Amino acid sequence: MNAIPPGLCLAALLWTTATWAAETNTVTRTDLAGALRVAGLPFTDAEQSQMLPSIERRLTALAELRGRPFPNALAPAFTFDPRPPGFLLPRGGEPVVWEPPAMVSLPENREVLAFASVAELAALIRARKITSLELTELSLARLKRHGPTLHCVVTLTEERGRAAARRADAEIGSGRWRGPLHGIPYGAKDLLATAETPTTWGASPFTNQMFASDATVIRRLEEAGAVLVAKLSLGELAMGDTWFGGLTRNPWQPDKGSSGSSAGSAAAVAAGLVPFALGSETLGSIVSPATVCGVTGLRPTFGRISRTGAMTLCWTLDKLGPLARSAEDCALILDAIRGPDGQDTAAIAAPFRFDVTRPLKSLRLGVLQDDLEGDTDHRTNHLAALEVLRGLGAELRPVILPDLPSGPLWMILEVEAAAAFDQFTRDNRDDQLVQQGPGNWPNLFRSAHLIPAVDYVQASRLRTELMAAMSALLRDLDVLIAPAWAGNALLFSNMSGHPCVVVPTGDKAGGAPVSLCFLGGIFDEGSALEAAAAYQRATAWHRQRPPQFAP
Repeated sequence: MNAIPPGLCLAALLWTTATWAAETNTVTRTDLAGALRVAGLPFTDAEQSQMLPSIERRLTALAELRGRPFPNALAPAFTFDPRPPGFLLPRGGEPVVWEPPAMVSLPENREVLAFASVAELAALIRARKITSLELTELSLARLKRHGPTLHCVVTLTEERGRAAARRADAEIGSGRWRGPLHGIPYGAKDLLATAETPTTWGASPFTNQMFASDATVIRRLEEAGAVLVAKLSLGELAMGDTWFGGLTRNPWQPDKGSSGSSAGSAAAVAAGLVPFALGSETLGSIVSPATVCGVTGLRPTFGRISRTGAMTLCWTLDKLGPLARSAEDCALILDAIRGPDGQDTAAIAAPFRFDVTRPLKSLRLGVLQDDLEGDTDHRTNHLAALEVLRGLGAELRPVILPDLPSGPLWMILEVEAAAAFDQFTRDNRDDQLVQQGPGNWPNLFRSAHLIPAVDYVQASRLRTELMAAMSALLRDLDVLIAPAWAGNALLFSNMSGHPCVVVPTGDKAGGAPVSLCFLGGIFDEGSALEAAAAYQRATAWHRQRPPQFAP
């Protein structure tokens, strides 16, 4: 999640007035007139007088509601489903067509492995050329050495990591190989619960917060044999790259931030501290830091991965996904963590197919040509990337996004986030956050309390229109190629629940972030990942290393 346009923010004075009225159980004509201005309802004096008694009666029920503590994990009695009417889940079949790369050699300088892909490390571990414990110690050493520079590590999980690595080595030594993540170290964004380890949500009021069990995605990675070595930084309550430990730095430009909110996950992967990391996206929190730090990020379809054990920001938008070195790695990670768990009601059982050998010319590709060309800062790189795709045999069909207003859609995020942290706001704990500007959570939470419930529902109806329009746009396409930030692709695809793979597309040595998004159909991450993988096989931008952190 990144900064929300301040135009939707409402006056703090109205918040104070409404709170006072609830506490005193009285509402004056002045109170009502101010509220009606916010709601855009020019009622007559007679109509306002008639409203006052019923509003005062409602205050008692509102006081009861506001006095009831709700844990962050408790979801409302509705579930967002990204599947439009008539949608059919993709067919099953061979879920993942992949084999460890052949002839992967062990370098004399083990530090080189810090920038190896999951696929390459899996080949080395499976062939017993290196142990999981060796890789784990390499990650731990680099996390300790470079973490303070990047401000990307919240907590090292050394004991847990070493125990998991020894267990992986014992299993592989006895002939049991669980799959490509077996023995691979990784980091997790610190909004994912881990037993016996603090989960801080990047905010000082939660620095000592402990959970009794692991988040579902952490448990599934453990079942796949992966080795958790660190909890990584995120911007406070999943916004930006500033947390209670400071500003998470960009490995390519350590004097600048890594963007957010999956700030530490992107920075740690880019700097070779971990082979992959888990992040989350509500509206840009995987795409943005992946772009700025020059790594590959996958934002899956809404409902693809259970969010049980993850901090809730927005029930109808939150998604979990990996940041890694390549689209191929992201596919392997998604395959391990996908699917429902019986607890997150939004999680859907859907097949996942990925064939790393699939030729690009077999995919139907659309392109937001106007948006790519209009992204003047990155236009040259975008057009060069399209030429690479055409050189691989792709036919690119120009399309345009639906012509729908974007401003009202932001209210959905604001209202749900304010509800998720309602008690936090009412207790004035928001004053303890580092970021206190007009575009930061404290002000946005307060302001969102004054967004009328009717308008929130109307914004959701606009979202239904958007879902239908996006479904029609992608009906004859497998993948839509878009800029990471320019235009409305990021907002619209998040609101409609579509998956996205973001990959680096240019030289990052100058510090300028450049990336391209491959948007897939609902529950068709496979096509987007296959297209991205084909591009990465033809280029080497994803293999660049930040000079300060390279071996």
